[in-house]
Amino acid sequence: MARWDEDRFLRVRREVLSQWPSGARVDLNESAAYHRAMPEARRVPWKLAWAQEHGQTLVQPRAGVAGLEQHIALLRILEQAGADFLPTTVDSYTRERRYADAQRGLEQSLVERRSLLNGFPAVNHGVDGCRRVVESVNMPLFVRTAAPDCRLTHEVAVAGGFTACTAGPIVFSLGYAKDYPVQNAIEAWQYTYRMVGWYAERGVDLNVEHYLAISTMVPHAIALACAILDSLIAAAQGVRDITVGFGQQCHLAQDAAALRVCARLCRRYLDAAGLSGVRLSTLMTQWMGGFPPDEGQAFAVICLGAVAAYLGGATDMVTKSAQEAAGIPTPEANAAGVSASKMVLRMLADQKLAPIPEIAREEAILEAEVTAIVDRALELGDGDATLAAVRGIEAGIIDVPFSPHRANANKALPARDWRGAVRLLRPGQVPIPKEIQEYHQAELARRLEHSPSRLPWELLLEDVNAISRGMLLERSG
Repeated sequence: MARWDEDRFLRVRREVLSQWPSGARVDLNESAAYHRAMPEARRVPWKLAWAQEHGQTLVQPRAGVAGLEQHIALLRILEQAGADFLPTTVDSYTRERRYADAQRGLEQSLVERRSLLNGFPAVNHGVDGCRRVVESVNMPLFVRTAAPDCRLTHEVAVAGGFTACTAGPIVFSLGYAKDYPVQNAIEAWQYTYRMVGWYAERGVDLNVEHYLAISTMVPHAIALACAILDSLIAAAQGVRDITVGFGQQCHLAQDAAALRVCARLCRRYLDAAGLSGVRLSTLMTQWMGGFPPDEGQAFAVICLGAVAAYLGGATDMVTKSAQEAAGIPTPEANAAGVSASKMVLRMLADQKLAPIPEIAREEAILEAEVTAIVDRALELGDGDATLAAVRGIEAGIIDVPFSPHRANANKALPARDWRGAVRLLRPGQVPIPKEIQEYHQAELARRLEHSPSRLPWELLLEDVNAISRGMLLERSG
């Protein structure tokens, strides 16, 4: 897990910047000076630190369209709705490094005056286009992408003034890729992390956000283990500001517990690796599974997410819209999701609840599960997080349900128990402590007391679809 030396970084960088003409515009020293001149309040790391100091939960939506002016207009609507961070989600062609296809989509979008891309082609707009976006709004900007190799996107976006990015070789390999080798993804992300570290060495801290985007029914222990290993890989390359998080599962006690333990556990592993100079914050992304088509019910899911973020003390929360079931939301619907979430957080801000025993119980369970997974992976990797990731996935120690990646074992099978908590019905090779797995089985068995004939896949299918049907837990049979 050795840090890349500057010669290696700069040597690889020449190849990265040559992938598209906009790479020639990226000048690290000029970009660092641009960032140092930026007001603190427009920088993601500064605002995250402010939120932690003041006990606030920040809110950011997801959004991105092809055209520069249309994207700026969209961000201004979200800013007016109260978003604390403004997103720039890149399009699928950019994520796949198909920049020529992205260019054609951008040009056709401008002709038809509507976005034909599902995001913002940051590489095609280049440094100057990104700076135009940054300078057109007053909030800090995130570049949101999800792929095993985002090197050129991050070079251009950071040079353009973005101060944070979604990140992670493990979370994005297992969440989005099918055949891209995990080892290659780690090397690509080590480059991005080294770039972030290069800026940090020159007084410019940038935030990287680790969360497993494929999160529907994925137990928090597995998601957090992936995020912690990615954080170890990032910090080794000099990253100094990291957000760790997960996707909401809609069981309040489990979601709150995961928020309370994720930074604490990540800090433990960073300190053990001699990487203590890292600022940590927490994130929860609102429900990423199927939404109810009824907008009233969809708003209920959004507001439940805000309650969970409050109970867990999240630093940041990614919001959804009431039009999730229909596809890409309108700007107004996206803004309404932000507004509803902010309203819930404001209403809860001054309420002081007594300790909730169920949250504490789930914290203890989760801490034991995450520790068992990460410790076993690091043991396989001889203490090296990069080897731990590769070997842990190969051995099924890290096994993400529903992952499309061929290297993922796909033996772990989740289901909701009688109260709607997500448990491991079948752990596969995931090293859950015996007493905790017995607890999972007992809680799941209570759900099946009145319908013991249901098969595991039937239970899981019900759970995946339940929220889109307007409930957390179907009680058929």
